[in-house]
Amino acid sequence: MAIETTIKESVAIIKMTGKTASNSFSRTAIKEIAEAIDASLNNEKVRGIVITGEGKFFSAGADIKGFKKYIEDETITDFIHDLTGKLHPLILRMRRSPKILVAAINGAAAGGGLGLALACDARVAGPNAKLAASYAGIGLSPDGGTTWLLPRLVGDQVSRRFFLENQIWGPKEAQGYGAIDHYVSEEEFIPKSIKIAATWSQWGSHTREATKHLIDVQSSQELEVHLNHERLLIEAAGTTADFREGVDAFLNKRPANFE
Repeated sequence: MAIETTIKESVAIIKMTGKTASNSFSRTAIKEIAEAIDASLNNEKVRGIVITGEGKFFSAGADIKGFKKYIEDETITDFIHDLTGKLHPLILRMRRSPKILVAAINGAAAGGGLGLALACDARVAGPNAKLAASYAGIGLSPDGGTTWLLPRLVGDQVSRRFFLENQIWGPKEAQGYGAIDHYVSEEEFIPKSIKIAATWSQWGSHTREATKHLIDVQSSQELEVHLNHERLLIEAAGTTADFREGVDAFLNKRPANFE
């Protein structure tokens, strides 16, 4: 199974394994991820959810080799539209649910995988955790709610540097900025994540749902509006010469020459 779900008391632990971690945003993998998370969101016995990955990856985002194929056959816009059509509604369901979601970041959370981690209510990092935008380097604009979610954790200017310098944060740096809540040892990060999910989910369903909602809507733009804006822009970015150049440069291990 590409997705492993276990339930410990009232907390579901969802583990993305194999290609659902290393290539999280193929059409097949994103469907499996969404179905696994939705199953726990809809399970009345589950109050908290821990999401984690396997090996070097928490969730590595889309497969750049796949991008190359879709660029060449001129279906890249359809592909990006399909992925954001699955990912963005999933993020909304996660944010609007009374369930408490915790990202147990074992490895790289990149691209849309970063959005998945940021959409959770809390983040716990192990020693091999990395947060990476990964959009600018291949000529894309961000998606997955990352430009809405990250500034709420670290501030606007830190977010600008993160995206426009194409930064990669290790666990200590991410914790220093406020992007993760706890940085713990390899042995501790799953138990710590389960403990947070259980503790935060002890309150009534309305309290949890209303608190999450009120914190999210205290800013001027609703997440759904922002996600739609992101989707339009990343679809447009997928048709640009810079995107083609970025993918080709990455695959040929050379510096990209953006216009």
